[in-house]
Amino acid sequence: MSSTAIFWCDRDFRICDNPALACASSEFDTCVCVYIHDSLPLEGVTLGAGAASNWWLHHSLISFSSQLRDLGIPLIIRQGSTLEGLLKLVKESKADAVFWNRRYEPELVKRDSYIKQALREFGVRADSFHGNLLIEPWKILNKSKKPFRVFTPFWNALKSDYVAPEPKRVTPHETSAISLDSLRIEDLGLLPTIKWDYAFYKEWEPGEPNAIKALRAFLLNSSKDYDRDRDIPSIRASSRLSPALHFGEISVHDLWREVKAHIDTSDTRTHDALWSYLRQIAWREFAANLLFHNPSTPSQPLRSEFSSFPWRPDADFLSLWQKGQTGIPLVDAGMRELWQTGWMHNRVRMVAASFLVKQLLQPWQDGAKWFWDTLLDADLANNSLGWQWVAGCGADAAPYFRIFNPILQGEKFDPNGTYVRTWVPELSAMPNKWIHRPWQAPTQILVSASITLGTTYPRPCMDPDEGRTRALMAYDKMKKLTEKNFSR
Repeated sequence: MSSTAIFWCDRDFRICDNPALACASSEFDTCVCVYIHDSLPLEGVTLGAGAASNWWLHHSLISFSSQLRDLGIPLIIRQGSTLEGLLKLVKESKADAVFWNRRYEPELVKRDSYIKQALREFGVRADSFHGNLLIEPWKILNKSKKPFRVFTPFWNALKSDYVAPEPKRVTPHETSAISLDSLRIEDLGLLPTIKWDYAFYKEWEPGEPNAIKALRAFLLNSSKDYDRDRDIPSIRASSRLSPALHFGEISVHDLWREVKAHIDTSDTRTHDALWSYLRQIAWREFAANLLFHNPSTPSQPLRSEFSSFPWRPDADFLSLWQKGQTGIPLVDAGMRELWQTGWMHNRVRMVAASFLVKQLLQPWQDGAKWFWDTLLDADLANNSLGWQWVAGCGADAAPYFRIFNPILQGEKFDPNGTYVRTWVPELSAMPNKWIHRPWQAPTQILVSASITLGTTYPRPCMDPDEGRTRALMAYDKMKKLTEKNFSR
């Protein structure tokens, strides 16, 4: 008697080292893959998937569908309630089992537990697998058996405890004779109706084959100088694999194995640089652990005293920041890169975020929402960790009095203005000395560069030094409020 398994592809668009798909394809006569575009906005707690992420999802599904077709496995596309969709597909296919890879966002943990129970009560085998993190959050704890709150000891424990499992292989099938209804990927309406995404096509190639190609190109061309060049925004020193990791187009175990193999056969310079790269991968793990153990961090500060922080919400400040019109060149360059490409250099992300929450005193949640909608690699755990780190209210956070000076950051990491000239072309004729501070340039310099401040390029919406003073005053006010509340 033939048997059928369903691989529920929640966000695992890969063939290589996909444990749930490997089990479904190897242990059953027929394997069916399903993607259900659920209308419930669980992933962002109160936010649906961002527009940029939906662009990537569309193209990732197309690539994955083609790969599955070559293996004789159909990809069924459905829309609506995940549980209702799975139960309906179980009935239609007469499936014996449903498999998927675990997610760790708290709302999705609850969702998956409910789905697993419902499927089993329906009489179907339902199993989830470890396939999205190096170590699951409940398995990496400090010496007190509590979750880590500081990155460096977490990183040391991860290096010590992690052992890469054997990769799981998918078994090809004869083309399934089961006839099942499916939407077209285009029916999900993931692409924008206004073509603001035109530059994405020049910058990105979603899909597992392209992720593997990008990793190997990084190891061949950029890995030796990664630790030196990764802070220079005009150099493409990073692997740019964050969207692929988010959508499960590449196994984090495979990535670790391949990088580690390169380390073991490399010279000392490359060895050190690649350990620096794996340390960045570990930040992804750290973020997932923090979110798993602290479910409220997408919207609430981890450090409770920041609940009384005197933010000054201002729609005009927020809009200028979103549009890259703050008058601060490095910040504007980053925000325009983000809008045009769906990505922003990590150093510039920190500077742009710091300017919003510290110099402009805008709530970090507003910045997180914008990144969520515009980043191709928008990830709930990473986004929450990053914004709370910059705001000073999260785990292992930068001290609040550490306020990035966007002028000095630009002069240090973009000394020739290459990055700023790329994304803020109206400043292209400015001399290097003034490109990060055009409002301080002599009049003749501005005239020679064809710049009229307030017309061709905005004056700063907030002088960085004045903004720093405001931020420190706000921090002092928060401390006094906290002390007052504590003494009651």
